[in-house]
Amino acid sequence: MADTIKLKRGLDIKLIGLAEKRVIPLNARKYALKPTDFVALRYPKVLVNEGDEVKIGTVLCYDKYRERIQFTSPVSGKITGIKRGPKRILEEFQIESDEKDTHVDFGAANPADLSREEIIQKMLDSGIWPMLRQRPYSVIANPEDKPKAIFISGFESAPLAPDMNFIVEGKEREFQAGIDVLTQLTEGKVHLSLKAGDKPSKVFTGASNVDLHYFQGPHPASNVGVQIHHIEPINKGDIVWYTYPQEVITIGRLFLEGKYNPEKIVALTGSEVLKPQYYKTRIGVSIENMVKDNVKEGQLRYISGNVLTGTKIRKDGYLSFYHNQITVIPEGNYYEFFGWAKPGLNKFSNSRSFLSWWFKPNKRYRLDTNMHGGERAYVMSGEYDKVIPMDILPVQLVKSIIIEDIDLMENLGIYEVDEEDFALAEVICTSKINVQSIIRKGLNLMRAEMS
Repeated sequence: MADTIKLKRGLDIKLIGLAEKRVIPLNARKYALKPTDFVALRYPKVLVNEGDEVKIGTVLCYDKYRERIQFTSPVSGKITGIKRGPKRILEEFQIESDEKDTHVDFGAANPADLSREEIIQKMLDSGIWPMLRQRPYSVIANPEDKPKAIFISGFESAPLAPDMNFIVEGKEREFQAGIDVLTQLTEGKVHLSLKAGDKPSKVFTGASNVDLHYFQGPHPASNVGVQIHHIEPINKGDIVWYTYPQEVITIGRLFLEGKYNPEKIVALTGSEVLKPQYYKTRIGVSIENMVKDNVKEGQLRYISGNVLTGTKIRKDGYLSFYHNQITVIPEGNYYEFFGWAKPGLNKFSNSRSFLSWWFKPNKRYRLDTNMHGGERAYVMSGEYDKVIPMDILPVQLVKSIIIEDIDLMENLGIYEVDEEDFALAEVICTSKINVQSIIRKGLNLMRAEMS
């Protein structure tokens, strides 16, 4: 029988703009592959030029330091731009679809009939290998490694997160095929975590060759780092791989159809969206047609992902490789005179600083990007411990990263965490510290020291 893990620490931020459960096909011509979506991909080797014709699955670039890891086109058509940013960093391969959906044929195969190396090679050739990431460091998994386990988080608890039970409905065959692939990649278990109290999809509960776990509690219950911590903790030298349901389905399709099928269902959410809903599209789509005539007037922040860990994009920007959600909220570029002295009936506060927590405990808020203050002295207050359901000392860990004390970082649990595990700590931090960027700095430092 599946176990239930109850978490008391965390915080649910209830926002206006939850997506209505209906799926609209999205017609789009513009797509992009963004190398910046992939942590530690610093020097990709480009294999195409502007004007080149590509198919779905055509290799656009590969990792200069791990040449087996390739990145392929999510659409057939023409390369219309190769955009670089400061210091010549490669930001986007922009592709205009020809709407023909011509695929590179990688050959259908039964995972049970293939060796582990043959499975890995097929995933590498097709460009779907980056869908597998590893802890520690949250980078693309190394195909030379053998993980002690593979984790799949089957739900999302972040603000306005899409409903995974709704998204995967009817995809039993593809999901099971993906699970069958993952079981061949590890000598350990494949763990699938679901939300306790929900009615989970039969796609999840009917899957074989997985260990089911249920998590009860507020965000970040869906974070894979939290799940690993409570199920099979990472020690020094351990490697765990992880992925998510839509990625598992994409992996399954590759072996069932012999094609890279980047189809994805994405939720358009946020208080500034007129009709929040789901769209059937594919990885790397331009959000231009999603938000056209579907957002309110004013200065808006467009986010690929959720408000805690997502990436700021343009109004005509592109969905990031790993995201299932687009969020639109107001910009917060204003000053509030004596805001701290007001009763705050319509303000969100975790510390119960405003009356809204008493009079409207279940209220959904229209929040913007305003930080309501600048950076202040960084003191130990116990705030972070209330929203991080892991047995670590979060403030001490952050400070050990700031002073770059490698041994202390190891002792305080750097191998178990990722930026997203500290996202809520950043939200409630009275010192206004960019905690997530500090955690990434620490992970990059450890990876450089240990490689």
